[in-house]
Amino acid sequence: MATRFGYTLMTEQAGPRQLVRDAIAAESAGFDFEVSSDHYSPWLSAQGHAPYAWSVLGAVAHATDDVELMTYVTCPTMRYHPAVIAQKAATMQLLSDGRFILGLGSGENLNEHVVGAGWPALGERQSMLTEAIEIIRALLDGGVVDHRGEFFQVDSARLWDLPADGVPIGVAVSGSRGIDEFGPPADHLIAVEPSADIIEQWNAHPDTTSIGQGPALAPARAIGQIPICWDPDRDVAVTRAHEQFRWFAGGWDVNANLPTTAGFAAATQFVTKDDVAANIPCGPDLDELVDGIRPYWEAGFSDVALVQIGGGSQERFLDEVAPALLDKLRSASG
Repeated sequence: MATRFGYTLMTEQAGPRQLVRDAIAAESAGFDFEVSSDHYSPWLSAQGHAPYAWSVLGAVAHATDDVELMTYVTCPTMRYHPAVIAQKAATMQLLSDGRFILGLGSGENLNEHVVGAGWPALGERQSMLTEAIEIIRALLDGGVVDHRGEFFQVDSARLWDLPADGVPIGVAVSGSRGIDEFGPPADHLIAVEPSADIIEQWNAHPDTTSIGQGPALAPARAIGQIPICWDPDRDVAVTRAHEQFRWFAGGWDVNANLPTTAGFAAATQFVTKDDVAANIPCGPDLDELVDGIRPYWEAGFSDVALVQIGGGSQERFLDEVAPALLDKLRSASG
């Protein structure tokens, strides 16, 4: 199965109208799918944006024709009740004519603390996500849902506008525990590290469909994401990546728990430009960008979403660079 390459609508680095324009341009450039982050705040103040992802996705669904759309990822446990997420997902699937995948995760403090409900420990957040997926699945199956659980209550809820073929669900996992808990209710795997081990663990699990080897109409997919920073000037690219994306160096154990942009700025104050350049493919050389992305398909990922760092750099990247980069990626990934 050929690797699919996607484009990230990074809500932290562009306003809503620009994101819709970028989505149209990304489809024209030839990307197979588009994913959207779902944040209440940017990671760093230099990014400067955080529009409501679901409004953006609704507009993108009408502005595009064929490209797949996905949340990457939304947290259905605190800022949103899972019954509301189910309604959002069903509506998005109808608006997009079946092009939508609901990507879910256990969230970050940065986005969820704003509702004043505190920030639970990881084990509790994962248990909340498991229960949330159960509710979302039940509502998407149709009928009236009543639920009394450990974390959520649902009273006589029903989705009145349902897509005939349902909504595929991808869940973000980082290891065997996550696969054991979220693999069975998920259709697809989401991960941000190019780990062959996680693909092997998913494929070995008795209750998951093997990635790329399942039923012809619905194989499981492993969907990864990687930041890149193309610019004609490599120094400019590295500087921009450092200003806007050095938070990436913290790792998810740190990133999940910091509550504010000031916290991320403090936590990354000693991250250098060289550190960023060593971890994020930067510059004008498309072959170097391809080599930086290569570990994902070599690890067995079926889908890789690219983040072009810098909200103001999208138009030139999408018009002049992305088609050639996609050609190289597809040729290299076989």
